[in-house]
Amino acid sequence: MPFTRTVLDVAADHPARPAVVGSDERLTYAELVTDSARLFAAVSGLHAEQVSPPEPVPETHGIPITAVSLTSALHTARIIAGLGLHRAVSATIDPRWPLAHQVRVITTTGIGVVVSDSAELAEALAAAGWTGTVIPLDRLREREARSHPTERPGVRDGAEAFLLLFSSGTTDNPKAFLKTRRQYRDNYAVSSAHLEPCPGVATLAPGPMSYSLTLYALIECLASGGSCHVADRFDAIDAGRRVAAESITRVVAVPAVVQGLTDAARRDPERFTGLELVVTGGANLSARIREGFAAALPAARLISYYGAAEIGFIGDSRAGDGTLISIYEGITVSIRDDAGAEVPAGEVGTVWVHAAACSDGYVGATSTARLVGPDGFATVADQGRMVDGRLSLSGRAGDIVVTGGHKVSLPEVERAFETVEGLGEVCAVGVPSAQLGTVVALVIEGGAPPKAELLAHARAHLAPQFVPGRWYSVPQLPRTVGGKIRRGETTELVQAAGTGVTRL
Repeated sequence: MPFTRTVLDVAADHPARPAVVGSDERLTYAELVTDSARLFAAVSGLHAEQVSPPEPVPETHGIPITAVSLTSALHTARIIAGLGLHRAVSATIDPRWPLAHQVRVITTTGIGVVVSDSAELAEALAAAGWTGTVIPLDRLREREARSHPTERPGVRDGAEAFLLLFSSGTTDNPKAFLKTRRQYRDNYAVSSAHLEPCPGVATLAPGPMSYSLTLYALIECLASGGSCHVADRFDAIDAGRRVAAESITRVVAVPAVVQGLTDAARRDPERFTGLELVVTGGANLSARIREGFAAALPAARLISYYGAAEIGFIGDSRAGDGTLISIYEGITVSIRDDAGAEVPAGEVGTVWVHAAACSDGYVGATSTARLVGPDGFATVADQGRMVDGRLSLSGRAGDIVVTGGHKVSLPEVERAFETVEGLGEVCAVGVPSAQLGTVVALVIEGGAPPKAELLAHARAHLAPQFVPGRWYSVPQLPRTVGGKIRRGETTELVQAAGTGVTRL
């Protein structure tokens, strides 16, 4: 079912049903339809007024691109949802990205209009010779109020480009890729069968809309006729208040939010009695977080899904740490070596996936990397192996090191230390060794138990080749703007014996 059709049907049959809800502002389905027509008229006018408009990448087939780079999750959601009801390609750009990354994706993809309150971004784009338009949110709202819509929302062709997304914006130059409406319909067909976005269900999806997890939660809520409650960031007290006051039964969020929900439920369990399901993705969910969640919210279920924005939903885990994945029906997984040949069952290799929702490839102006092979299978360089018919994830290509002739998954090393009391965040890395070529090292954030205690724990919980040969502590691990630990920078930090690095 096209999400535009659902929005129009709900607006007609249940006009007062909330569509997009923020902390202090909301749009009903009827208001979303009306708002979208004004928004599209205002944005179309901005594109039309340009004397020398940027040319969108050819993959859009001439549809102008509008980007949103705001800290407001509500208005980002409103703009993306509203433009999605018309002939438009939308993009979300995280305002926390390095400025050079933001400028590069805008100029190389031919984005024509950027909704942003950043004067610094506007100045950098002008200096780069970009001929598009940056408009602050308040000025866009003024134009919307004065606009005279001539086009109503309508169901679009499935082959039409819909969203421009980015694979990364923190350490490498972002790779752009497009999603067509049909690909998102195929993705929704998978998620609706397994992750329970249902008509009328209120879902809380806190966090920036630049995260594909949050953005997709918005689309699937509207595609199902549900209500999407958004927040600029996760706040446990606010979340508890909204879950109770808005009858929210479903949450879609990153694993860090699951821990926050657990802590909040321990303090004030009454506010969370109506919560039925938490869906998480984007990173491994530790067994410790799952156990704490089950104890604090015994009536709620927890699903940890695995997928990639480029490919779509692949499978999920409903027990343990989320690394042993049951593959969804209609999705095919193949584990291959560097030459593209299938590896024997149980061996680690690159995960290739065949899914109808997969993008056609990366936008040529931003990357020459291959996403889809000649046989239709795609990969984002995740590593894994098949175990009893399920996919066991080992991390990305950079998460695997070879030491003493053995392949070692660094995330598996890290997970072994989740149960050590008094131990902060850890990052396993591979560092040069004269004897082994590479040796596993564990880098600990903050204080740590004695090395002998850590070594004994490692030997009791890991195969010999996985046991770290070196141990370090640092005051703070390098992180992305989204809070994920940067393994490459951590490796460089300990190799250079940087400030605060202590060898245990």
